[in-house]
Amino acid sequence: MNLPNSLTILRIFFVPLLVVVLLTRQPNWDFWGLSVHFEVWGVLILLAAAATDAADGYFARKRAEITTLGILLDPIADKLLISAAFISLVAMGLAPAWMVVIIIGREFVVDGLRSIASVQGLVIPASPLGKTKMFLQVLAGCIVIYSAGHAGIKMLAYFLLLFVVISAVVSAVHYFLMFWSQVDHRFKERQRLPLVLEQKKNPQDVPTP
Repeated sequence: MNLPNSLTILRIFFVPLLVVVLLTRQPNWDFWGLSVHFEVWGVLILLAAAATDAADGYFARKRAEITTLGILLDPIADKLLISAAFISLVAMGLAPAWMVVIIIGREFVVDGLRSIASVQGLVIPASPLGKTKMFLQVLAGCIVIYSAGHAGIKMLAYFLLLFVVISAVVSAVHYFLMFWSQVDHRFKERQRLPLVLEQKKNPQDVPTP
């Protein structure tokens, strides 16, 4: 258990804490006349969890502590965090369900393609769209959570969610195209293999001078 893996596990523990804060709409505290309501706590928890996502990757690379456990846990932690946050927002009436279905559904589609590629011995490189996905989702999530106590930014929150949905669809299509190009290339190689083997078994006579 190294530092990067500890940060990943900490992100997983943030998930139930965030859900409880959002669904109970608690705590709402007053500090010397300064009100700190549940939406502020929700934003802080989501930002702290996102910070662990950036930190675990940084420390894993810098300290050469990339492990199999970390490779497995990191995407799981990300998906748990984002899924829990957006599903809670639907339950609170702050996010349209159809948007959240597309955002979370994209994760299942990409995971399925990645699993198929792995079985075939293929490696699909991460696209720039996929790399910015987490940032956009956290940004939109924070604005939507904060809009629970500030109606003036609800329109901004809606358009940010819409942007996340569009980027999710575009990145999923891009990932599928990369997946299909590699699968198609592998299929064509397998089709050519019997012909190559046959040519090796029955070489043509080479004319002698």
